[in-house]
Amino acid sequence: MDPRQLAVLRELGDRGSVTAVAAALFVTPSAVSQQLAALQRSTPVPLTERRGRTLVLTDAGRALAAAAADVATALARAERAVDEHLTDPRGTVRVAAFHSAAATLFPRLLQAGGDAVLELADQDVEQARFPALTADHDIVIAHRPDHSPPWPASTSVTPLLHEPLDVALPVGHPLAARADLSVADVADQPWIAVQSGYPLLGSLEAIAAAAGRPARIRHRINDFTVAAAVVAAGGGIALMPRYTAPVRPDVVLRPLRDLHVARRVDALVRPERALRSSVISTLGVVRDIARRLTDAADTAVTA
Repeated sequence: MDPRQLAVLRELGDRGSVTAVAAALFVTPSAVSQQLAALQRSTPVPLTERRGRTLVLTDAGRALAAAAADVATALARAERAVDEHLTDPRGTVRVAAFHSAAATLFPRLLQAGGDAVLELADQDVEQARFPALTADHDIVIAHRPDHSPPWPASTSVTPLLHEPLDVALPVGHPLAARADLSVADVADQPWIAVQSGYPLLGSLEAIAAAAGRPARIRHRINDFTVAAAVVAAGGGIALMPRYTAPVRPDVVLRPLRDLHVARRVDALVRPERALRSSVISTLGVVRDIARRLTDAADTAVTA
């Protein structure tokens, strides 16, 4: 049964005539009659009867009208529960992020405090799978290379970082003494790359395309902490994000001067979850953390 049809039946019982119901609901008497007829088709017993020129409720109609009041009360209670859920700043917010973002953002997010109850998860997935994570998490921190296809329009996107990718070298490497590097400098170096399908691989492929020959991939490691340790041990060079890479005294980062490679770090949220006060406030904190990371890195570069 349609709750709107039940509401019309209830109004007929309370107001006594189709004309009075139409006036109260700001519709035509014909529209009221159509709603009552539709409700009658779903009920095996008569709900109304004629008494002279007036349409009144039968005993079954009065019983159903009383039940309609209970339905209206339940719907109002449900609407209030939704309102409280949307406006409660202390609600639980589930945040997922890929490894390097999680290592950088999660501690700062916890230290920032706030009323929301946070549930944090690391999710290192292929680029195409990030939007699907919004089914299980309120906020998904995702990344994709520059010039890659945008995230699906069905997902609300908040940009966080436009993060340059630098070349990571061990401190004793002959190229480490240079302030910046060219594609030709790194074209023949052994590389530590991510697994196939993961976002940063496209940036390494762009370097190989600019060099005119395939990259010499020696290792495939997704976790930047592990990759940085392998770089430090002389296992190869790697692309590392400028703002969120693990800091090691035995590894240096050098930018490419003749090819800009970068990634976009975004927060993905399902539109209905973006209405919750706790999600809005948490997203604001994440955005502030990202802005401070960018400002600190830019200050270090110009200092």
